[in-house]
Amino acid sequence: MNKNTEKNILIAFILNLFFSIFEIIGGFLTNSVAILSDSIHDFGDATSIAISWYLEKKSKKKPDKDYTYGYLRYSILGAFITSLILTIGSIFVIIESVKRMFNPVEVNYDGMIIFAIIGLIVNFIASFVTREGKSLNQKSVNLHMLEDLLGWIVVLIGSVLIKITDIKYIDPIMSMLVAIFILINTLKNLKEINDLVMEKTPKNIGVDSIKDKLLKIENVLDVHHIHIWSLDGINNYATLHVVTNASNKLKIKHNIREEMEKNNIHHTTIEIEEEKEECESEECKNEIEEHHLHHHHHH
Repeated sequence: MNKNTEKNILIAFILNLFFSIFEIIGGFLTNSVAILSDSIHDFGDATSIAISWYLEKKSKKKPDKDYTYGYLRYSILGAFITSLILTIGSIFVIIESVKRMFNPVEVNYDGMIIFAIIGLIVNFIASFVTREGKSLNQKSVNLHMLEDLLGWIVVLIGSVLIKITDIKYIDPIMSMLVAIFILINTLKNLKEINDLVMEKTPKNIGVDSIKDKLLKIENVLDVHHIHIWSLDGINNYATLHVVTNASNKLKIKHNIREEMEKNNIHHTTIEIEEEKEECESEECKNEIEEHHLHHHHHH
């Protein structure tokens, strides 16, 4: 990842921070809960973006003695905090909207329309700036920006509609729809974060198909103990044991690494075993025992 992403997250932060202060004032002036709840929300955004920025920066550090895998996972921590704040924010907005539906309040719509237009412009810039993120952290930050953008489009349409129709509960219904949309996306993000932390095999990689491809390599007799995981959803790692009768071990390793690279795994640790060798690990012993059992049944 480049310096650019950090800078972009920083720009988004500054925009959001100023904007949330500007919004609090606006919310009081127009008496609109949509704008007030949005300002609290934007303030939460600004905070989580600051955390994301710090953690994204930290995740760029090179591996060292304390973090031998490097700091990439810190970027996920950023995504997690951001998603958490988004979840709480969305639930808060939903509750507020429901309350508003039962007792509508007089709102200054002209003020709302002006605020919504300014809000749209500011958040359009912010979501444009953060749009190109690959890391989960950046996706979460971008989701924030998008959500704010959506929120403002909704406030704008809403305030114009209410001005025309004079139906008060359009305002809360619309802020609710945005909140639900964001909640669904955030939960998807959280699931992805959970998969990473639980060391789930990355979603575009099939362990069985990789095993089959490796067994096709010349002189590879068996492959077991394959573990594949991802640090941050982008960088994938693998470890595996290979049984081989080849005299040239280097060539075997090279071929395996090449095959792994093709499958988007760029860091592979390979343990080479001789044909007669008994693998020490439990997992292997079980495999071997099962193997023997099957053979006895056939006779």
